[in-house]
Amino acid sequence: MKIHKLAGIDIGSNSVRLLVSNVLEAEEKVLFKKSSLTRLPIRLGPDAFSADGKITDENRKRLITGMRAYRNVMEVHGVQKYRACATSALREAKNGLQVVEEIYKETGVNIELISGKEEARMIFSSDMIGDVADAHENFLYIDVGGGSTELTLFSKGEIMASRSFKIGTIRLLKGMVKSSRWEEMEEWIKDKTQSLDEILMVGSGGNINRTFKLKEKKRGETMSLDTLRKLYKQLKEFDVDQRMIQFDLNPDRSDVITHALKIYTRAMKWAGAERMIVPKKGLADGIVRFLYREHFQ
Repeated sequence: MKIHKLAGIDIGSNSVRLLVSNVLEAEEKVLFKKSSLTRLPIRLGPDAFSADGKITDENRKRLITGMRAYRNVMEVHGVQKYRACATSALREAKNGLQVVEEIYKETGVNIELISGKEEARMIFSSDMIGDVADAHENFLYIDVGGGSTELTLFSKGEIMASRSFKIGTIRLLKGMVKSSRWEEMEEWIKDKTQSLDEILMVGSGGNINRTFKLKEKKRGETMSLDTLRKLYKQLKEFDVDQRMIQFDLNPDRSDVITHALKIYTRAMKWAGAERMIVPKKGLADGIVRFLYREHFQ
């Protein structure tokens, strides 16, 4: 049996993740096994989406320290190939390129600034939607991040439409989403889904993963729109500090989870979707699978 050690780094608006995976080539089957998952609460969104639009010195230094640590973790695991991808926050920051260059100079970690469409393509490369596609004819994939929401519509196994919207949890937290943005997303979803029946939502992102866990859902189970709405109302009854205690949430999850649920529930309503499935796969998973296909398959 051949074993490959691969890693994916996801630099988002709300946090930075490192996934180290063991890829097992067993006869005709390839298995992806998580070896290590590390999440650092480095919140770049408020910097990038502010009036200044620059990553602060404080967060720049934290990001350099984090990438140096990730480099060491990958070395300890014996990682053969890695890829580091940054999404909306670092991509939109006025000094994003300078930060990327400094990180490479200080740590040797090369970071790519990828578009929303590239992010979606990378996630789809994880084959996370394979089982869903087999069981459902129509489904709308939604990934909610700190800076943007990625939507991709599938029908009969084919991508029918894809769009990135500048509506994210950090932008909502900072009051930076105009009503016109919501109207734009509503119009797009309704237009693309109006001719389709029985649409299933496929949810991705740290907040919906945490929601899935809060509702004690098992793999393969779905959550109803009504369940998500009720949880949203329940969470709104508490302030940020109280949520941390009542729902066992970290500080950087407690203040954005309601904003995420607002996005998910609105999108479901506009698509006419009554249920959502959460494969609990994201960009880092897609990176690992992309690397395997590119270098070893």
